[in-house]
Amino acid sequence: MSKELKQYRAQIDHIDDDLLKLFNQRAALAQQIGHLKGEDVVLRPEREAQVLQRMVSNNPGPLPKHSVSALFTEIMSHCRALEAPLTVAYLGPAGTFSEAAVIQRFGQAGKEIACASIDEVFRAVESGAANYGMVPVENSTEGAVGRTLDLLLQSPLKVCGEVLLTVHQCLLSQASDIGGVQRVYSHPQSFGQCQGWLNTHLPKAERVGVASNAEAAMLAAQQPLTAAIAGKIAAQHYAVPVRAENIEDDPRNTTRFLVIGNQDVAPSGKDKTSLVMSAPNRPGAVHDLLLPLAQQGVSMTKLESRPARAGLWEYVFFVDIEGHQSDIKVAAALAELKQAAAFMKILGSYPAGL
Repeated sequence: MSKELKQYRAQIDHIDDDLLKLFNQRAALAQQIGHLKGEDVVLRPEREAQVLQRMVSNNPGPLPKHSVSALFTEIMSHCRALEAPLTVAYLGPAGTFSEAAVIQRFGQAGKEIACASIDEVFRAVESGAANYGMVPVENSTEGAVGRTLDLLLQSPLKVCGEVLLTVHQCLLSQASDIGGVQRVYSHPQSFGQCQGWLNTHLPKAERVGVASNAEAAMLAAQQPLTAAIAGKIAAQHYAVPVRAENIEDDPRNTTRFLVIGNQDVAPSGKDKTSLVMSAPNRPGAVHDLLLPLAQQGVSMTKLESRPARAGLWEYVFFVDIEGHQSDIKVAAALAELKQAAAFMKILGSYPAGL
């Protein structure tokens, strides 16, 4: 070993010793904060968002921004765990992109509950079995997740946060030669995201839809001459080799998840507000619903229509806007919307995803 290499390693050891002391100092302060909060909620989404925004903004490199975000998410996760255990329900089984979204948002120090359906995620949080839930709400390629929207309308739970997960699909198979694969398992949305690749590389393989990509990986692990479309987390969990990476047709493929819980979230400085509303049955009603946003200078980032359960050919509109519901302009727009809408429900204000 060269003298120069020994010097670099000695410097790293010294920095590691300092980091260990600082991590424990931070953890001790987090414990003190926990004592002061008493029975209050453990998670403060707005505070954690501010920490991540500040660290990413102040990052001089060479670490990329996503690495800085991931590092501080884990630090906060383990410090938070010293205050009280945090349980998050998600659409399982283990190895799904929903689990990846939980890890991206909450880190790995909490407890996870894998649920069989989106309905079960909502029930787990409503019953108190979980502190929070992670549910998919839309994909940049395949569009909205209707069941999540329906349950947000019905449930008393609030939206407490969002996660924007870049979805990289992989082909998993025990077969070393994918040319011999006769059947491919995956969730229908993933088939939709990878049609071009499948048509080119596995045009004759049977495509079988299953409840989740994790289930697809489990089946591919057990059956010869089959494959699964899933993420790397599923490949690791079910010990299925990755035969092809990034097979999604759109490299920007992103799934948006919502964090649901029982708390109102304070402003973080960079927020979104989600709401659902319906228009009265008269000409120009939808235009009148959107007018207050324009007049108050509030930006709308999403408008999604969904059939209402109240009657045939009646619709509700899911809307995302920039800003917190306590912001002056947003509050004014919401007050006007309430007067113009036949029905309106604020689903929650929360920090915008990084």
